[in-house]
Amino acid sequence: MVRIGFVGAGRTGTALAVGLSQKACPVVAVSSRTLSSSQKLARLVSNCQVCYTAQEVADAAELVFITTPDDAITQVCNEVHWHEGQSVVHCSGAHSVDILESAKKLGAVVGSFHPLQTFADVDQAIANLPGSTFALEAEEPLLSMLKELTHLLNGNWVVLKPGDKVLYHAAAVFACNYLVTLVKLALDLWLDFKVSSKEATRALLPLLRGTINNIENIGLPDCLTGPVARGDIGTIERHLSALEIWHPSLLTTYKELGLQTIPIALAKGTVNEQKAEAMRVLLSFQKVRERNA
Repeated sequence: MVRIGFVGAGRTGTALAVGLSQKACPVVAVSSRTLSSSQKLARLVSNCQVCYTAQEVADAAELVFITTPDDAITQVCNEVHWHEGQSVVHCSGAHSVDILESAKKLGAVVGSFHPLQTFADVDQAIANLPGSTFALEAEEPLLSMLKELTHLLNGNWVVLKPGDKVLYHAAAVFACNYLVTLVKLALDLWLDFKVSSKEATRALLPLLRGTINNIENIGLPDCLTGPVARGDIGTIERHLSALEIWHPSLLTTYKELGLQTIPIALAKGTVNEQKAEAMRVLLSFQKVRERNA
């Protein structure tokens, strides 16, 4: 097994280092912007040397993961004297391998290895990593090596082509980050009927889990429920009227999400085109009162 090093000891780097070391992969070196971060990662991994520079990591390892913030990846790569036979991999979700061009020019093989997972803190990152899907971008033989590491982490992999990364990452933002935003908006509505965010979270979590369970076990489009899936125009009208009074800033968001949901309802077959058009008209009005005028 190749010797592995990490430049960057944040949530992603720590989760990968711990996960790989638990599968008998030799994680031999780590450096970070702060010495304390490197030391913390090294304490979680057997026989891992704390380094003061990225160059020290590169000198000690055959496969180097750059797990810094995205904006620092190119700078780190440019500062290191790479050599032939070495592999350099970044873990950015949004960037392709082209940001490692300086390493490639020096003879190193470059790749990208992005865990499609949410890492809110180090402990959760370590816990959430197994079973994740990893987006890979590399040429052989590095690609096969990254697939093997994915297998060791009990994960799945998808190979991306140059240019795929931005849409891939945007999809992750919709599925993960904006889900948090939607829950926050729901919690705000519960505050209007005097239920705290803590209580509302406890109430909504089973609904969220049920939704995820339906997506996993029933799949799209059949997992869709709710007023758009039923073509329940009366309920949608009442939602719009209430939001206009209490939370007008959410009207545009509600309408756009509703419009995006109509094709799913059509695909499910629970509404016909006539009902779908009626919902499109309702959700396209600038103001609810204009429709009722």
